[in-house]
Amino acid sequence: MKIKILLLAMLIVQQSYCQFSMPGSLQPADFDTMPTLLWKFKTNGPIVGSPVIDKGIVFVGSLDSTLYALDLTNGKVKWKIPTGGPIRSSVCIAQQRLFLLSADGILYQMDKDSGSVNGFFQTMNGYMGDRQHDYADHFNSTPVILDSTIYFGSGEYIYALSINDGYLQWTCKTGNMVHTSPAISAGWLYAGSFDGNLYAVNLKTGNPGWKFKSTGNYFFPKGEIMGNPVVASGMVFAGARDNNLYAVDVKGGSCNWMKQFPFGWALPVTANDSIIYVGTSDDRELYALDIRTGREVWKVNAGFNIIGGVAIATRMGYFGTLAGKIFGVALRTGKIKWTIELDSYKSNRLAWLKDDNSFRDDINKLIKTPLDLLKMYSQLGAIFGTPAVESNKLVVAGYDGWIYCFSK
Repeated sequence: MKIKILLLAMLIVQQSYCQFSMPGSLQPADFDTMPTLLWKFKTNGPIVGSPVIDKGIVFVGSLDSTLYALDLTNGKVKWKIPTGGPIRSSVCIAQQRLFLLSADGILYQMDKDSGSVNGFFQTMNGYMGDRQHDYADHFNSTPVILDSTIYFGSGEYIYALSINDGYLQWTCKTGNMVHTSPAISAGWLYAGSFDGNLYAVNLKTGNPGWKFKSTGNYFFPKGEIMGNPVVASGMVFAGARDNNLYAVDVKGGSCNWMKQFPFGWALPVTANDSIIYVGTSDDRELYALDIRTGREVWKVNAGFNIIGGVAIATRMGYFGTLAGKIFGVALRTGKIKWTIELDSYKSNRLAWLKDDNSFRDDINKLIKTPLDLLKMYSQLGAIFGTPAVESNKLVVAGYDGWIYCFSK
C-alpha cells in the first residue's frame, strides 16, 4: 500500500546522531511531606494525557485540540498551538524538536522553543482521524524515539518513521486499533492492540516476531490490550480489559505469570528495579508486585480508580485517581504519606460521592450514560495521566482542564 507523506516543510536533516533525550533533566525530589501549590493553569478542555517536563517547560495537550507549553516556575504560557483533533497522548522530545500524535491521525513535528510546526506525517487513517474504540478508550499512542526513528501506533498500524527526513521505514498491521505506546528493548518493539494481542515487532524490518493473545473474559471476550507495555527483567508487562496483567517472556512470547484482579482493569504499570507498581480501576488499589513472580509485596487502597502510572523518585512515588486526588506513597512500604485534594474534587465531590469516596446511593440515577460518567470525571477533576516530576516540582493535569504545579 502506498503511503502518502505530507510535509508542511521538509523535516530538518541533521548530520549528527540524533539521541533521544528523556523528559526532565534533574533528579526528581522525594516529597516526604505534602508539597504546596505553586501555580495552576486552565485549558479549554479535559486532559487525559500526561504532562511532560523538559528544561523548565511543561508540555501538556488537551482535548481542546491545543498543545500548551508553560513555564515551570510560574505557569505562564510560553506558546500554544492548535492541532486538528483532540490530544489524547503526550509529547516526546528529541533535542530541540517535539513530536506529538493528535487524534486527527497526524504526527506533528514542532520546534520546542517556539511551537512552530516544521512538518507533519499523515497516517493511513485519512482526514477522518484516529477513531476511539469506545468512550473508555481514553488515550492515543505516545510516540517513542530511538536513535533517529520514531515509533507509534495509530489506527490498526504500528509506524516507524525517520525523524530526519520524514521517510516511512515500515508499518506493521494488527487486527484492530493500536493506542498503546510502544516499548522498545534489544532490537524489538512491543505494542498492544484492541484485537487482544501483544505484538513483538522487529525494529529494523517491521516484521512480527511473535504475538501473545490475552484470555478475555465474559464482558470483554477479546481481552483488548489497553495498558502500555513495559519491558523489564526479560519480560513485557501489559494489562488488558479482561482484568489480567500479563508478564510475557520477550524471547518467545510465552506467559511467565499472570495476575487477575477481581473487579476491574489493571492497566498502568511502572517498573522500578525488582518491583512493578500496578494501578487498578474498580479495585481502587495500587499494588507493588515482585517483578519475577508477580507476588504481592504490598497494596494500598486509594479510594477510587487509578488509570495513570506512578512517577518515581528515590523513596517516594506519586499517582492520581479519577476522584481528583494526588497521593504520595512510600515505595518500600506502601504507606500513604500525604494526599492532595484538587479544587474540583473539594467543590463537587458530594454531588457524586459519599464521605468515604464510595458512590452515592442514588448514583444509578445520576449516571445513566457514558456522557454522565465523563461529566462526573470532569466535575471531580479526575487524573487520567501520570504526574510529571522534576527537581522540586510536581505537575498533574486533570479532566477538568486544570494543570497544577506543586513545590516543596
